Amino acid sequence: MIRTFQKPRALRRRTSPLALLAAIAPAFLALVSPAFAIDKVVFASNWLAEAEHGGFYQAIVDGTYAKYGLDVTILPGGPAKNNRLALIAGKADFYMGDNLIGEFSALSEKIPIVTVAAIFQKDPLVFMSHPGVGLDRFEDLPKAKAFVGLATLTTVWPWMEKKWGFKRANVATYNFNSAPFIADKHSIQQGYATSEPFAIEREGGFKPNVFLLADHGYETYATTIETRRDLLAKNPDLVARFVEASILGWVHYLHGDNRAANERIKRENPDIDDAQIAFSIAQMKAFGIVESGDALKLGIGAMDQARIARFYADMAAAGAAPAGIDLGPGFDFSFVNKGLGVEAPDRH
Repeated sequence: MIRTFQKPRALRRRTSPLALLAAIAPAFLALVSPAFAIDKVVFASNWLAEAEHGGFYQAIVDGTYAKYGLDVTILPGGPAKNNRLALIAGKADFYMGDNLIGEFSALSEKIPIVTVAAIFQKDPLVFMSHPGVGLDRFEDLPKAKAFVGLATLTTVWPWMEKKWGFKRANVATYNFNSAPFIADKHSIQQGYATSEPFAIEREGGFKPNVFLLADHGYETYATTIETRRDLLAKNPDLVARFVEASILGWVHYLHGDNRAANERIKRENPDIDDAQIAFSIAQMKAFGIVESGDALKLGIGAMDQARIARFYADMAAAGAAPAGIDLGPGFDFSFVNKGLGVEAPDRH
C-alpha cells in the first residue's frame, strides 16, 4: 500500500468467531425479513484491494452482507482515482475515508458527507528510520532529512512541525520509491505500518525503526465509513445494516478464517501476495490499528466526539484544517459504540 498511517490487553474469555456471530447478530438479523428485496450497495474504497480492506471483503465472501440484506460491490480506488467523488455524485452509497481530515475538508466546502463509523482507531501512518545511526527515538527524527509525500506535507506535516519541531527545510519529495531512503542512512521516510516496513526489509535488507504517529499524539481515526446526508436521512436502516455487517466482517477477518477474503483481494490486486497480506494483518494486530482505545469497550468502529473535536483543534491550530468549522453535521454516532466485536477472541 502506498498512500498518505500498547498492545491492548488480551481478553479473559475466548469465544469462537461462529459463537460470536451467533451471540450478537440474531437480534438485528431478525429485523431483515427475507421477503425484502436485497439492497444493492456500492462501497467506494480509497485504494486498491489490500489486507487493510480485509474486513469488507470478508463480509462479502462469508455472506455477512447477504445476511443483512445487502449485495455489496466494492469499487476499488487507486493512485489516479478520487472515489469520494463517486459518493458525492451518487454513483456510490458509501466511501472509505482515509482519515478525518477529509471530513473536515468536506464540511468546510459544504459538501453533505457524514462519517458514520471509524474502523481504524489508529491511522497506520508511520515514519521509518535506519537503526543504529542516532535515529532510534521519535525525538531524534526532526533533525533528519525526511522523504514526505505531497498529501502528507500539506496535512500531517504542519502538525508535526508545531508539535514535534520537524522542519520544512529537511523535506525531500517522496514519490513512492524507497530507494533514496534505503541509500541514505541518515534519512527518514513516511509509510504505512502495514506495508512500507515490509517493502523496506524485502528490498533494503534491514528492518527499519517504525514510529506510528498515532502513538505520538496524532489522534485521527482512519478507514472511516462515509455516506451522503440525503441517503442517511432517507434510509437510515440501510446505513445501520451496512455498518454493522462491515464491523462483523472485520471481526471475522481478524479472528476467523480469512482465506477466501485474501484470495479475493489477490484476485482484484495481483500485486499483493500472501507474505504481504500476512505482514499487514500482523501489524494491524500488533499496533492495535482496529482494536484499541474505545473499540476495546465500545466495539469496532467506535467514535468519540471529544476525540474528534480535539483532533480538529490540533489540525486547525497547525493550519492543516480550516478554522471555525461546525463539526456537528459531519458525524453521526448512532450506528457505532454498540459493543460489536468486544468479545472477539485472540485479541492482542
